[in-house]
Amino acid sequence: MRVLVLVKATGSSEAGEHPEPWTSAMMDAMGRFNDELRSAGVFVMAAGLEPSSAGKRLLCGDAERREVDGPFSPTSDVVAGFWIWEVPSMDVAMDWARRCPDPMPTPSWIEIRPMH
Repeated sequence: MRVLVLVKATGSSEAGEHPEPWTSAMMDAMGRFNDELRSAGVFVMAAGLEPSSAGKRLLCGDAERREVDGPFSPTSDVVAGFWIWEVPSMDVAMDWARRCPDPMPTPSWIEIRPMH
């Protein structure tokens, strides 16, 4: 099964802040984690996202569609990055998520959603 693994944004990620030395240490740890995912055949793809201030939303379902420029709030509804993993079950996906280095310098959420 494929799952979408979402890294939720934080106030600092939405502000575009990348404090050193956290950035170097985090990037090294994430690189090693991604290498482990690749070696295990789990990794499909991953990417970080620009802050929501660089994004747009489109409201669908109304008679008149409405476009909204970022930034978006609350921050807890915004995604800062993602992976797509190929795993045999949600339990295995959670096992991998538990091994993930902290993706943000402050507490943050990782959300895992099965794909159709």
